Amino acid sequence: MSKAASVTRLRRGSDDFRRQLEGYGLTTANILYRRPDHPWLLQTYVWQDYDLCPNFPVLNKFLNFWLETLEGPLHSVTVAHARLIKPTEIRAIDGEFRLH
Repeated sequence: MSKAASVTRLRRGSDDFRRQLEGYGLTTANILYRRPDHPWLLQTYVWQDYDLCPNFPVLNKFLNFWLETLEGPLHSVTVAHARLIKPTEIRAIDGEFRLH
């Protein structure tokens, strides 16, 4: 792995952690949609990203993209959301120990 790729990977991890501290939680949406070529057949798509509950702006942006761009009409969307970091789990420390 190149140095630039590892820096990008570390930055991505830091961005995800920062979003969690800002109140974002892991959101999973189970999307059922009808296939354009076989409308009687339902297909499932699982979407997952960090999002804010209860408005879910990231999920809504994805669903708007789906409605405007993709051909498969939506049947139903089931959403699960969990905040992975809660305010009481973050506390200041007064020391750090490093092991080799």
